[in-house]
Amino acid sequence: MLRHTPLNALHRELGAKMVDFGGWDMPLHYGSQIGEHHTVRSGCGLFDVSHMLSLDLRGANVRPFLRRLVANNVDKLQVCGKALYSCMLNEAGGVIDDLILYFMDESWFRLVVNAGTADKDLAWMETCNADWGMGLTLTPRRDLAMIAIQGPDATRVLNEALPGVDSLTASLKPFNAAAMGEMFIARTGYTGEDGFEATVLAKSAPFFWKALMEAGGKPIGLGARDTLRLEAGMNLYGQDMDETTSPLESGLAWTVDLKTERDFVGRAALEKSEVTRQLAGLVLLDKGVLRSHQTVLTKHGAGEITSGTFSPTMQQSIALARIPLGIAPGEEVEVEIRDKKLRAKVVKYPFVRNGKVLI
Repeated sequence: MLRHTPLNALHRELGAKMVDFGGWDMPLHYGSQIGEHHTVRSGCGLFDVSHMLSLDLRGANVRPFLRRLVANNVDKLQVCGKALYSCMLNEAGGVIDDLILYFMDESWFRLVVNAGTADKDLAWMETCNADWGMGLTLTPRRDLAMIAIQGPDATRVLNEALPGVDSLTASLKPFNAAAMGEMFIARTGYTGEDGFEATVLAKSAPFFWKALMEAGGKPIGLGARDTLRLEAGMNLYGQDMDETTSPLESGLAWTVDLKTERDFVGRAALEKSEVTRQLAGLVLLDKGVLRSHQTVLTKHGAGEITSGTFSPTMQQSIALARIPLGIAPGEEVEVEIRDKKLRAKVVKYPFVRNGKVLI
Protein backbone atom coordinates (compact mmCIF):
# COMPACT_ATOMS: atom_id res chain seq x y z
CA MET A 1 0.00 0.00 0.00
CA LEU A 2 1.50 3.32 -1.10
CA ARG A 3 1.65 6.13 1.43
CA HIS A 4 -0.15 9.39 0.61
CA THR A 5 0.79 12.95 1.48
CA PRO A 6 -1.98 15.35 2.60
CA LEU A 7 -1.94 16.80 -0.94
CA ASN A 8 -2.48 13.52 -2.79
CA ALA A 9 -6.11 14.14 -3.74
CA LEU A 10 -5.25 17.62 -4.97
CA HIS A 11 -2.47 16.31 -7.21
CA ARG A 12 -4.97 13.98 -8.84
CA GLU A 13 -7.49 16.79 -9.31
CA LEU A 14 -4.74 18.72 -11.10
CA GLY A 15 -4.16 15.81 -13.50
CA ALA A 16 -0.75 14.76 -12.21
CA LYS A 17 0.88 11.57 -13.45
CA MET A 18 1.43 9.70 -10.19
CA VAL A 19 4.28 7.24 -9.55
CA ASP A 20 5.63 5.10 -6.74
CA PHE A 21 8.51 7.05 -5.21
CA GLY A 22 10.08 5.09 -2.38
CA GLY A 23 6.71 3.79 -1.25
CA TRP A 24 4.95 7.16 -1.62
CA ASP A 25 2.34 8.00 -4.27
CA MET A 26 3.87 11.16 -5.74
CA PRO A 27 3.39 13.40 -8.81
CA LEU A 28 5.97 12.89 -11.57
CA HIS A 29 4.63 15.78 -13.64
CA TYR A 30 1.41 17.63 -14.40
CA GLY A 31 1.83 17.68 -18.17
CA SER A 32 5.22 18.88 -19.37
CA GLN A 33 8.26 18.04 -17.27
CA ILE A 34 10.47 20.38 -19.30
CA GLY A 35 7.88 23.16 -19.03
CA GLU A 36 7.82 22.71 -15.26
CA HIS A 37 11.62 22.89 -15.14
CA HIS A 38 11.62 26.23 -16.98
CA THR A 39 8.83 27.54 -14.72
CA VAL A 40 11.08 27.17 -11.69
CA ARG A 41 14.03 28.81 -13.42
CA SER A 42 11.94 31.80 -14.58
CA GLY A 43 8.94 32.08 -12.25
CA CYS A 44 7.70 30.10 -9.24
CA GLY A 45 7.15 26.38 -8.82
CA LEU A 46 5.40 24.48 -6.02
CA PHE A 47 6.65 21.09 -4.85
CA ASP A 48 4.95 18.69 -2.47
CA VAL A 49 7.83 17.46 -0.30
CA SER A 50 5.62 16.18 2.52
CA HIS A 51 7.07 12.70 2.06
CA MET A 52 10.24 13.98 3.72
CA LEU A 53 10.23 13.75 7.50
CA SER A 54 10.49 16.63 9.95
CA LEU A 55 11.90 15.26 13.18
CA ASP A 56 11.94 17.27 16.41
CA LEU A 57 14.71 16.52 18.91
CA ARG A 58 14.12 17.93 22.38
CA GLY A 59 16.01 17.72 25.63
CA ALA A 60 18.85 19.20 27.61
CA ASN A 61 21.46 17.11 25.75
CA VAL A 62 20.32 17.76 22.19
CA ARG A 63 23.44 19.69 21.17
CA PRO A 64 25.89 17.16 22.69
CA PHE A 65 23.91 14.41 20.96
CA LEU A 66 24.18 16.07 17.55
CA ARG A 67 27.88 16.79 18.09
CA ARG A 68 28.44 13.02 18.11
CA LEU A 69 25.78 12.12 15.54
CA VAL A 70 26.66 14.21 12.47
CA ALA A 71 29.87 15.02 10.59
CA ASN A 72 29.42 18.78 10.29
CA ASN A 73 30.09 21.09 13.22
CA VAL A 74 26.80 21.74 15.02
CA ASP A 75 28.47 24.46 17.09
CA LYS A 76 28.21 26.68 14.02
CA LEU A 77 24.53 26.97 14.94
CA GLN A 78 24.21 29.75 17.50
CA VAL A 79 21.40 31.93 16.12
CA CYS A 80 17.77 30.82 16.37
CA GLY A 81 16.58 29.43 13.05
CA LYS A 82 20.04 28.91 11.56
CA ALA A 83 20.31 25.78 9.39
CA LEU A 84 23.18 23.38 8.74
CA TYR A 85 23.54 20.73 6.03
CA SER A 86 25.33 17.58 7.13
CA CYS A 87 25.79 13.88 6.60
CA MET A 88 25.03 11.30 9.27
CA LEU A 89 27.62 8.52 9.05
CA ASN A 90 28.01 4.94 10.15
CA GLU A 91 31.12 3.69 11.94
CA ALA A 92 32.75 2.87 8.58
CA GLY A 93 32.33 6.46 7.39
CA GLY A 94 29.51 5.62 4.96
CA VAL A 95 26.60 8.00 4.57
CA ILE A 96 23.46 6.85 6.38
CA ASP A 97 21.69 9.99 5.15
CA ASP A 98 22.19 13.64 4.33
CA LEU A 99 19.96 16.01 6.24
CA ILE A 100 19.32 19.60 7.34
CA LEU A 101 19.43 20.62 11.00
CA TYR A 102 17.69 23.72 12.33
CA PHE A 103 18.69 25.22 15.69
CA MET A 104 15.65 26.66 17.44
CA ASP A 105 16.90 26.76 21.02
CA GLU A 106 19.25 24.75 23.26
CA SER A 107 16.54 22.18 23.95
CA TRP A 108 15.02 21.98 20.47
CA PHE A 109 16.55 21.17 17.09
CA ARG A 110 14.48 20.21 14.05
CA LEU A 111 15.93 17.80 11.49
CA VAL A 112 14.58 17.18 7.99
CA VAL A 113 15.53 13.77 6.60
CA ASN A 114 14.95 12.00 3.30
CA ALA A 115 11.75 10.04 2.76
CA GLY A 116 13.40 6.78 1.73
CA THR A 117 15.70 6.74 4.76
CA ALA A 118 13.32 8.17 7.38
CA ASP A 119 12.60 4.87 9.16
CA LYS A 120 16.24 3.75 9.35
CA ASP A 121 17.33 7.28 10.34
CA LEU A 122 14.89 7.34 13.23
CA ALA A 123 15.89 3.84 14.35
CA TRP A 124 19.60 4.82 14.23
CA MET A 125 19.01 8.00 16.24
CA GLU A 126 16.91 6.18 18.83
CA THR A 127 19.67 3.58 19.25
CA CYS A 128 22.32 6.29 19.66
CA ASN A 129 20.09 8.21 22.08
CA ALA A 130 19.73 5.10 24.26
CA ASP A 131 23.35 3.94 23.98
CA TRP A 132 24.74 7.37 24.82
CA GLY A 133 22.25 7.97 27.64
CA MET A 134 21.16 11.33 26.26
CA GLY A 135 17.53 11.15 27.39
CA LEU A 136 16.16 12.99 24.37
CA THR A 137 12.63 12.93 23.02
CA LEU A 138 12.52 12.23 19.27
CA THR A 139 9.20 13.16 17.67
CA PRO A 140 8.48 12.33 13.99
CA ARG A 141 6.16 15.09 12.78
CA ARG A 142 3.90 13.21 10.38
CA ASP A 143 1.15 15.64 11.42
CA LEU A 144 2.89 18.21 9.22
CA ALA A 145 3.10 18.82 5.47
CA MET A 146 5.94 20.55 3.63
CA ILE A 147 5.65 22.62 0.47
CA ALA A 148 8.66 24.00 -1.41
CA ILE A 149 8.11 27.36 -3.13
CA GLN A 150 11.00 27.84 -5.55
CA GLY A 151 12.08 30.31 -8.21
CA PRO A 152 12.85 33.99 -8.73
CA ASP A 153 9.18 34.85 -8.09
CA ALA A 154 8.91 32.72 -4.93
CA THR A 155 8.99 35.60 -2.45
CA ARG A 156 6.15 37.46 -4.15
CA VAL A 157 4.02 34.33 -4.41
CA LEU A 158 4.51 33.43 -0.75
CA ASN A 159 3.85 36.99 0.43
CA GLU A 160 0.65 37.17 -1.60
CA ALA A 161 -0.56 33.77 -0.43
CA LEU A 162 0.11 34.62 3.23
CA PRO A 163 -0.67 38.31 3.83
CA GLY A 164 1.58 39.69 6.55
CA VAL A 165 4.36 37.14 6.12
CA ASP A 166 6.44 39.69 4.19
CA SER A 167 7.74 41.09 7.50
CA LEU A 168 9.33 37.67 8.03
CA THR A 169 10.48 36.80 4.50
CA ALA A 170 12.11 40.21 4.01
CA SER A 171 14.61 39.48 6.79
CA LEU A 172 14.94 35.72 6.35
CA LYS A 173 18.39 35.00 4.97
CA PRO A 174 19.30 31.86 3.00
CA PHE A 175 19.67 28.77 5.18
CA ASN A 176 17.66 30.29 8.01
CA ALA A 177 14.17 29.49 9.29
CA ALA A 178 11.51 30.95 11.54
CA ALA A 179 8.64 29.32 13.42
CA MET A 180 5.21 30.91 13.78
CA GLY A 181 3.13 28.53 15.85
CA GLU A 182 3.06 25.27 13.89
CA MET A 183 4.10 27.06 10.68
CA PHE A 184 7.80 26.75 9.93
CA ILE A 185 9.30 28.69 7.03
CA ALA A 186 12.88 28.05 5.89
CA ARG A 187 14.77 29.83 3.12
CA THR A 188 16.09 26.60 1.69
CA GLY A 189 15.50 24.47 -1.39
CA TYR A 190 16.71 21.81 -3.79
CA THR A 191 16.60 23.65 -7.11
CA GLY A 192 19.47 26.16 -7.19
CA GLU A 193 16.96 29.02 -7.10
CA ASP A 194 15.82 31.35 -4.34
CA GLY A 195 12.83 30.09 -2.43
CA PHE A 196 11.33 28.62 0.70
CA GLU A 197 10.29 25.34 2.25
CA ALA A 198 7.17 25.96 4.30
CA THR A 199 5.89 23.44 6.84
CA VAL A 200 2.26 23.62 7.95
CA LEU A 201 -0.24 21.37 9.70
CA ALA A 202 -1.31 18.57 7.36
CA LYS A 203 -4.96 19.60 7.46
CA SER A 204 -4.02 23.11 6.29
CA ALA A 205 -1.83 21.99 3.39
CA PRO A 206 -4.52 21.85 0.63
CA PHE A 207 -5.74 25.36 1.46
CA PHE A 208 -2.18 26.69 1.54
CA TRP A 209 -1.35 25.01 -1.80
CA LYS A 210 -4.43 26.55 -3.44
CA ALA A 211 -3.54 30.00 -2.09
CA LEU A 212 -0.04 29.65 -3.54
CA MET A 213 -1.49 28.67 -6.92
CA GLU A 214 -3.88 31.63 -6.86
CA ALA A 215 -0.85 33.86 -6.27
CA GLY A 216 0.84 32.46 -9.39
CA GLY A 217 2.73 29.39 -8.19
CA LYS A 218 2.67 26.42 -10.57
CA PRO A 219 2.68 22.75 -9.45
CA ILE A 220 5.92 20.91 -10.23
CA GLY A 221 6.55 17.16 -10.13
CA LEU A 222 9.46 14.91 -9.24
CA GLY A 223 10.77 14.82 -12.81
CA ALA A 224 11.62 18.51 -12.92
CA ARG A 225 12.82 18.37 -9.32
CA ASP A 226 15.52 15.94 -10.41
CA THR A 227 16.72 17.92 -13.44
CA LEU A 228 16.74 21.12 -11.37
CA ARG A 229 18.77 19.65 -8.51
CA LEU A 230 21.24 18.03 -10.90
CA GLU A 231 21.80 21.32 -12.75
CA ALA A 232 22.38 22.87 -9.32
CA GLY A 233 24.97 20.19 -8.50
CA MET A 234 23.05 18.84 -5.50
CA ASN A 235 23.53 15.24 -4.41
CA LEU A 236 20.69 12.74 -4.35
CA TYR A 237 20.88 10.13 -1.60
CA GLY A 238 20.94 6.60 -2.95
CA GLN A 239 22.53 7.71 -6.23
CA ASP A 240 25.41 10.10 -5.54
CA MET A 241 26.18 8.68 -2.07
CA ASP A 242 25.00 5.93 0.25
CA GLU A 243 26.23 3.77 3.12
CA THR A 244 29.00 2.30 0.95
CA THR A 245 30.53 5.68 0.05
CA SER A 246 32.07 8.37 2.20
CA PRO A 247 31.35 12.10 1.95
CA LEU A 248 35.02 12.63 1.07
CA GLU A 249 34.49 10.89 -2.29
CA SER A 250 31.02 12.31 -2.83
CA GLY A 251 31.77 16.01 -3.20
CA LEU A 252 30.79 16.59 0.42
CA ALA A 253 34.16 17.04 2.14
CA TRP A 254 33.06 20.61 2.91
CA THR A 255 30.40 19.20 5.25
CA VAL A 256 32.89 17.16 7.29
CA ASP A 257 34.50 18.81 10.32
CA LEU A 258 37.98 17.37 10.80
CA LYS A 259 39.48 20.62 12.10
CA THR A 260 38.11 20.57 15.65
CA GLU A 261 38.81 17.82 18.17
CA ARG A 262 35.12 16.88 18.34
CA ASP A 263 34.59 13.17 17.88
CA PHE A 264 31.65 11.94 15.80
CA VAL A 265 30.46 8.63 14.42
CA GLY A 266 32.60 7.71 11.43
CA ARG A 267 35.42 10.18 12.09
CA ALA A 268 38.05 7.54 12.86
CA ALA A 269 37.24 5.67 9.66
CA LEU A 270 37.44 8.85 7.56
CA GLU A 271 40.81 9.79 9.03
CA LYS A 272 42.21 6.36 8.18
CA SER A 273 40.68 6.16 4.73
CA GLU A 274 42.63 6.65 1.52
CA VAL A 275 40.52 8.74 -0.84
CA THR A 276 41.10 7.66 -4.43
CA ARG A 277 37.88 8.90 -6.06
CA GLN A 278 36.14 12.23 -6.50
CA LEU A 279 32.69 13.39 -7.57
CA ALA A 280 32.98 15.54 -10.69
CA GLY A 281 30.69 17.13 -13.24
CA LEU A 282 30.50 15.94 -16.84
CA VAL A 283 29.18 17.63 -19.95
CA LEU A 284 28.62 15.37 -22.96
CA LEU A 285 30.36 16.60 -26.12
CA ASP A 286 28.82 14.05 -28.51
CA LYS A 287 25.14 13.36 -29.09
CA GLY A 288 23.44 11.18 -26.47
CA VAL A 289 22.14 11.27 -22.91
CA LEU A 290 24.18 10.58 -19.79
CA ARG A 291 22.49 8.24 -17.29
CA SER A 292 23.40 6.74 -13.93
CA HIS A 293 25.60 3.62 -13.88
CA GLN A 294 27.24 4.32 -17.25
CA THR A 295 30.98 3.65 -17.19
CA VAL A 296 33.40 6.58 -17.48
CA LEU A 297 36.81 5.84 -18.98
CA THR A 298 39.71 8.08 -17.90
CA LYS A 299 43.50 8.01 -18.17
CA HIS A 300 43.65 7.00 -14.47
CA GLY A 301 41.10 4.20 -14.68
CA ALA A 302 37.35 3.73 -14.84
CA GLY A 303 34.63 5.62 -13.01
CA GLU A 304 30.85 5.63 -13.00
CA ILE A 305 28.07 8.15 -13.53
CA THR A 306 25.99 8.52 -10.38
CA SER A 307 23.35 10.92 -11.79
CA GLY A 308 22.79 11.95 -15.40
CA THR A 309 20.17 13.80 -17.42
CA PHE A 310 19.52 16.13 -20.32
CA SER A 311 19.69 19.68 -19.00
CA PRO A 312 16.69 21.74 -20.17
CA THR A 313 18.50 24.97 -19.25
CA MET A 314 21.79 24.15 -21.00
CA GLN A 315 20.26 22.06 -23.80
CA GLN A 316 22.90 19.38 -23.43
CA SER A 317 23.48 16.27 -21.37
CA ILE A 318 25.15 16.61 -17.96
CA ALA A 319 26.08 14.28 -15.13
CA LEU A 320 27.73 13.79 -11.78
CA ALA A 321 30.28 10.98 -11.85
CA ARG A 322 32.59 9.31 -9.35
CA ILE A 323 35.95 9.18 -11.11
CA PRO A 324 39.59 8.66 -10.08
CA LEU A 325 41.49 11.49 -8.45
CA GLY A 326 43.86 13.33 -10.74
CA ILE A 327 41.31 14.10 -13.46
CA ALA A 328 40.99 17.87 -13.57
CA PRO A 329 38.26 20.15 -14.96
CA GLY A 330 38.72 20.69 -18.69
CA GLU A 331 40.02 17.19 -19.38
CA GLU A 332 38.17 14.90 -21.75
CA VAL A 333 36.97 11.43 -20.83
CA GLU A 334 34.85 8.80 -22.56
CA VAL A 335 31.46 7.45 -21.49
CA GLU A 336 30.22 4.05 -22.59
CA ILE A 337 26.67 4.47 -23.92
CA ARG A 338 25.03 1.56 -25.77
CA ASP A 339 28.34 0.00 -26.83
CA LYS A 340 29.68 3.36 -28.01
CA LYS A 341 32.37 5.50 -26.42
CA LEU A 342 31.23 9.13 -26.41
CA ARG A 343 33.34 12.13 -25.51
CA ALA A 344 32.61 14.16 -22.37
CA LYS A 345 34.39 17.00 -20.62
CA VAL A 346 35.06 17.11 -16.90
CA VAL A 347 33.75 20.33 -15.35
CA LYS A 348 33.41 21.90 -11.93
CA TYR A 349 29.77 21.89 -10.87
CA PRO A 350 27.20 23.42 -10.19
CA PHE A 351 26.10 23.71 -13.79
CA VAL A 352 23.32 26.26 -13.19
CA ARG A 353 22.47 28.54 -10.25
CA ASN A 354 19.89 31.31 -9.98
CA GLY A 355 18.94 30.87 -13.63
CA LYS A 356 22.51 31.36 -14.89
CA VAL A 357 24.59 28.75 -16.71
CA LEU A 358 27.97 28.55 -14.94
CA ILE A 359 29.77 26.12 -17.27
